[in-house]
Amino acid sequence: MTTVDSAVHPALAPARIARLSLRNRLAVAPMTRVSAAPDGTPTRQMAEYYAAFARGGFGLVITEGTYTDDRYSQGYLNQPGIVTDGHVTAWRQVTEQVHAAGARIVQQLMHAGALSQGNPYRPGTIGPSAVRPLRAMMPEYGGSGPWPVPRAMTTADIHETVAGFAAAAGHSLRAGFDGVEIHAANGYLLDQFLTDYTNRRTDEYGGAPIHRVRLTAEVVATVRAALGPDAVIGVRLSQGKVNDLTYRWPGGAGDAEVIFGALAEAGASYLHIASEGRSWIDSATLDGGITITALARKVSGLPVIANGGMHDPAQAAEVLEGGHADLLSLGHGALANPDLPRRLETGAALAEFDRRLLEPMATLDNAERHRRERASAGS
Repeated sequence: MTTVDSAVHPALAPARIARLSLRNRLAVAPMTRVSAAPDGTPTRQMAEYYAAFARGGFGLVITEGTYTDDRYSQGYLNQPGIVTDGHVTAWRQVTEQVHAAGARIVQQLMHAGALSQGNPYRPGTIGPSAVRPLRAMMPEYGGSGPWPVPRAMTTADIHETVAGFAAAAGHSLRAGFDGVEIHAANGYLLDQFLTDYTNRRTDEYGGAPIHRVRLTAEVVATVRAALGPDAVIGVRLSQGKVNDLTYRWPGGAGDAEVIFGALAEAGASYLHIASEGRSWIDSATLDGGITITALARKVSGLPVIANGGMHDPAQAAEVLEGGHADLLSLGHGALANPDLPRRLETGAALAEFDRRLLEPMATLDNAERHRRERASAGS
């Protein structure tokens, strides 16, 4: 792996998102861990998992996608929720540990929509249109076979979904989170509205990009109204999806400008652009040579988080120094190196990623053992 002088690496510089002061520009990306209790209550093990990143020096921790209501939003069995008082109390144990270790923590709010394969609350799924999702359900998260055809959402369903996000955001602040991130990426509900082939609506939520982004903008605006002007409200976006990795917005930079502008106007505090692949610079470059993250910064005027292979010090420096993004989020690199910021400070080598670390957090003890074995072997 290429090395960069750790003493001056730009990722170690402090940063700010709205009212949040961060000790560096390194964030833990949201990663599905399916490790909550069956009723969605976070566990002690989850508190230890998130606190490890804070103790390792990350400035910002973003949680896994957390379901927002007790109807259609849950995507996986053992996914955490932020719906009940019990959820709030248990999440407070997580936020307290992360804060005690000097980091900030943001809760990602997620509605799975048509990509739900484990929801004990409600039979069936909903989506923008009655279109079967591509490919098959994900066995690593307990699914099998083709996705069901969702029921096309009514206007009442849409209003209920927006209200669910707003209520969940309020619960997040009660639980001690420093902000929320609206999950509009990776093929889940809000991204289903953004995507042309899953959104065949002919009303105000379908058609041109400005209409397809309407639901996400309404969620942001409603959460902003509920939380107030000082709240930190991010939005995570992507072009590719868990069931369609190669999808790109058909209008390219033109679509991106519409989407970024609408979310900034709705009241977002930052934009988080999910990776389209591990080689960020290749996948992030749009026609005309500008990167999607640089375009997001230009159009929105907001801080932008870039994602994808940011454990590589050289690429991380290029992204920050080249004006492509303001912060960096790490997934696999953080799992393999919960103390990555400390290693970057000292110039210590990074551990290689082991796919066993992707096992559900029910086996986190095994994954941690694997990581320690590699560390003791000098990897």
